[in-house]
Amino acid sequence: MVRHDALSATRDAYDAAAVTYAELFSDTLRDSPLDRAALGLFAEVVGASGDGQVADLGCGPGYITAHLRELGLAAFGVDASSVMIELARQAYPHLRFDVGSMTELDIADGALGGILSRWSVIHTPPQELPVILAEFHRVLAPGGHLLIGFSASEDASHPTQVFDHAVAPAYRWWPDHLATLLRECGLAEVARMIREPRPTDRRQFREVHLLARKG
Repeated sequence: MVRHDALSATRDAYDAAAVTYAELFSDTLRDSPLDRAALGLFAEVVGASGDGQVADLGCGPGYITAHLRELGLAAFGVDASSVMIELARQAYPHLRFDVGSMTELDIADGALGGILSRWSVIHTPPQELPVILAEFHRVLAPGGHLLIGFSASEDASHPTQVFDHAVAPAYRWWPDHLATLLRECGLAEVARMIREPRPTDRRQFREVHLLARKG
């Protein structure tokens, strides 16, 4: 069971920060070749597996959803913040954006060829993350892929760590620990990419992209 008070608090915080967030992060891919490479790999493996839809879960103001469409995917965005979704619809009126929760997706079983979860689970309390991962598994078709992004904790002795986030309480994960949770939900790791922080990064955390496949 996911605590709806925590979900509501995170949603409300992003509603309040949405305009500033959109202004700050709308062009982050421009200076992130490794992020673009991870998204490109995701697009290639999803495309090779079929023509299913792709959900960008926690899509924010929609710029990553739009990038996925440029990569040839039938992508749409979902976010709990109605203000974020309104900004996304204004910026990309030709794309689909829905208000929704990762804990209870309004998506049929096995309907998706891919899921992008780009830093969208970082505000989920660790004990509640398996609920969301099980929901990812439910909506993915057999052979569908998940690309999940998050910040890494310091070492294996810290499977999760709280960190100071400007919007809402957030967590870092030891990559092997999160990969184990994925496997327990029926999502087998295919590949991972770990990027070391740049000297100019505000947070000196390693960033992780895990690619997993539903059997």
